[in-house]
Amino acid sequence: MKTPHILIVDDEPNIVMSLEFLMRKNGFQVGIARNGTEALAAIDQTAYDLILLDIMMPDVDGLQVCRQLRQQPDRAGTKVIFLSAKSREADVQQGYEVGADLYIPKPFSTRQLMEKVRELLGVAT
Repeated sequence: MKTPHILIVDDEPNIVMSLEFLMRKNGFQVGIARNGTEALAAIDQTAYDLILLDIMMPDVDGLQVCRQLRQQPDRAGTKVIFLSAKSREADVQQGYEVGADLYIPKPFSTRQLMEKVRELLGVAT
Protein backbone atom coordinates (compact mmCIF):
# COMPACT_ATOMS: atom_id res chain seq x y z
CA MET A 1 0.00 0.00 0.00
CA LYS A 2 1.33 3.43 -0.87
CA THR A 3 1.96 6.01 1.81
CA PRO A 4 -0.98 8.44 2.01
CA HIS A 5 -0.18 11.93 0.76
CA ILE A 6 -1.57 14.83 2.80
CA LEU A 7 -1.72 18.50 1.80
CA ILE A 8 -1.63 21.04 4.65
CA VAL A 9 -3.16 24.40 3.71
CA ASP A 10 -2.90 27.21 6.25
CA ASP A 11 -1.56 30.77 6.24
CA GLU A 12 -0.39 30.47 9.86
CA PRO A 13 3.28 29.23 9.86
CA ASN A 14 3.13 27.75 13.39
CA ILE A 15 0.11 25.64 12.52
CA VAL A 16 1.73 24.48 9.28
CA MET A 17 4.92 23.49 11.14
CA SER A 18 3.15 21.58 13.89
CA LEU A 19 0.79 19.78 11.49
CA GLU A 20 3.67 18.91 9.17
CA PHE A 21 5.66 17.48 12.09
CA LEU A 22 2.63 15.52 13.33
CA MET A 23 1.79 14.04 9.92
CA ARG A 24 5.40 13.12 9.07
CA LYS A 25 5.85 11.57 12.53
CA ASN A 26 2.83 9.39 11.77
CA GLY A 27 4.33 8.22 8.49
CA PHE A 28 2.49 10.34 5.94
CA GLN A 29 3.92 12.18 2.93
CA VAL A 30 3.26 15.88 3.31
CA GLY A 31 2.75 18.77 0.92
CA ILE A 32 2.34 22.36 2.08
CA ALA A 33 0.43 25.32 0.69
CA ARG A 34 0.44 28.65 2.50
CA ASN A 35 -2.68 30.02 0.83
CA GLY A 36 -5.58 29.03 -1.40
CA THR A 37 -3.80 29.85 -4.65
CA GLU A 38 -0.86 27.58 -3.73
CA ALA A 39 -3.34 24.91 -2.65
CA LEU A 40 -5.14 24.89 -6.01
CA ALA A 41 -1.81 24.69 -7.87
CA ALA A 42 -0.67 21.81 -5.64
CA ILE A 43 -3.97 19.94 -6.15
CA ASP A 44 -3.57 20.29 -9.93
CA GLN A 45 -0.10 18.75 -9.77
CA THR A 46 -0.57 16.00 -7.17
CA ALA A 47 -3.36 13.59 -6.28
CA TYR A 48 -3.54 14.04 -2.51
CA ASP A 49 -5.37 11.50 -0.38
CA LEU A 50 -6.39 14.09 2.20
CA ILE A 51 -6.28 17.87 2.59
CA LEU A 52 -6.14 19.66 5.95
CA LEU A 53 -7.65 22.98 4.98
CA ASP A 54 -7.96 26.29 6.80
CA ILE A 55 -10.95 28.44 5.79
CA MET A 56 -9.82 31.99 6.48
CA MET A 57 -6.92 32.81 4.17
CA PRO A 58 -6.03 36.10 2.48
CA ASP A 59 -6.49 35.27 -1.19
CA VAL A 60 -8.63 32.25 -2.05
CA ASP A 61 -10.41 30.94 1.04
CA GLY A 62 -10.69 27.29 2.01
CA LEU A 63 -14.34 27.09 0.97
CA GLN A 64 -13.41 28.07 -2.61
CA VAL A 65 -10.52 25.57 -2.62
CA CYS A 66 -12.87 22.79 -1.52
CA ARG A 67 -15.51 23.81 -4.06
CA GLN A 68 -12.99 23.75 -6.92
CA LEU A 69 -11.55 20.42 -5.74
CA ARG A 70 -15.04 18.87 -5.73
CA GLN A 71 -15.55 19.96 -9.36
CA GLN A 72 -12.61 17.83 -10.52
CA PRO A 73 -13.76 14.25 -11.22
CA ASP A 74 -10.19 12.89 -11.00
CA ARG A 75 -9.93 14.25 -7.43
CA ALA A 76 -13.25 12.81 -6.23
CA GLY A 77 -11.53 10.47 -3.76
CA THR A 78 -9.64 13.26 -1.99
CA LYS A 79 -10.80 13.70 1.61
CA VAL A 80 -11.08 17.21 3.05
CA ILE A 81 -10.87 18.16 6.71
CA PHE A 82 -11.51 21.80 7.52
CA LEU A 83 -9.52 23.10 10.48
CA SER A 84 -11.01 26.48 11.25
CA ALA A 85 -11.40 29.07 13.96
CA LYS A 86 -14.89 29.64 12.55
CA SER A 87 -16.94 27.38 14.79
CA ARG A 88 -20.49 28.72 14.59
CA GLU A 89 -23.05 26.18 13.43
CA ALA A 90 -23.63 28.12 10.19
CA ASP A 91 -19.88 28.03 9.42
CA VAL A 92 -19.69 24.29 10.04
CA GLN A 93 -22.78 23.74 7.89
CA GLN A 94 -21.26 25.79 5.07
CA GLY A 95 -18.09 23.67 5.26
CA TYR A 96 -20.09 20.49 4.76
CA GLU A 97 -22.16 22.09 1.99
CA VAL A 98 -19.05 22.77 -0.12
CA GLY A 99 -17.94 19.17 0.28
CA ALA A 100 -15.91 18.74 3.47
CA ASP A 101 -15.63 15.22 4.87
CA LEU A 102 -15.03 16.61 8.34
CA TYR A 103 -15.01 19.99 10.09
CA ILE A 104 -12.84 20.43 13.18
CA PRO A 105 -12.91 23.78 15.01
CA LYS A 106 -9.62 25.30 16.22
CA PRO A 107 -8.12 24.80 18.72
CA PHE A 108 -8.20 21.03 18.26
CA SER A 109 -6.64 17.99 19.88
CA THR A 110 -3.82 16.57 17.76
CA ARG A 111 -4.64 13.09 19.05
CA GLN A 112 -8.25 13.45 17.93
CA LEU A 113 -7.11 14.88 14.59
CA MET A 114 -4.81 11.87 13.98
CA GLU A 115 -7.66 9.48 14.81
CA LYS A 116 -9.91 11.23 12.28
CA VAL A 117 -7.20 11.35 9.60
CA ARG A 118 -6.56 7.62 9.97
CA GLU A 119 -10.29 6.91 9.99
CA LEU A 120 -10.91 8.88 6.76
CA LEU A 121 -7.91 7.30 5.04
CA GLY A 122 -8.76 3.80 6.27
CA VAL A 123 -5.30 3.46 7.85
CA ALA A 124 -4.90 1.17 10.85
CA THR A 125 -3.30 2.59 13.98
